[in-house]
Amino acid sequence: MRIIVAIIKTFMLFAALVWMQLPASAEVRFAKEPLSIVTTAGVKHQFDVELALNDEQRELGLMKRTALGADQGMLFDFGGSRDVSMWMRNTLIPLDMLFINANGVISHIHANAKPESDDIISSNGKVAYVLELSGGEAARRGIAIGDHVLSHQIGNLK
Repeated sequence: MRIIVAIIKTFMLFAALVWMQLPASAEVRFAKEPLSIVTTAGVKHQFDVELALNDEQRELGLMKRTALGADQGMLFDFGGSRDVSMWMRNTLIPLDMLFINANGVISHIHANAKPESDDIISSNGKVAYVLELSGGEAARRGIAIGDHVLSHQIGNLK
């Protein structure tokens, strides 16, 4: 009987250790929505983005992802305009960070953020949103400061 109890206790300890090692991403889920960027030249670019709407989602972001499609991204909603600082800790792929004001206008772009860097990336002013795209995607598509980001989350779809 003692052997059975010892086996059960060992199994329970092992299960608890495995559970504690699960990545946070196993618990955090992101809603998705379509998003468009309209350049000042009138060119419209479509993306399918995940939404980071709460602290837990914003902290996890695109960490530990090994790939991001050219038409994919993540929109961080900060619930109002403020100075925003981002970093790339535990982010394995380069990203473009598009800093967006409350009206959906891109006010700053940090291109090709270095993977796994703890360097602080500043919004350079008050923003309400940050859109992360695959590194280099903004330049490939000609996306620039002054372009408009349209989405239901931003609230500016016509």
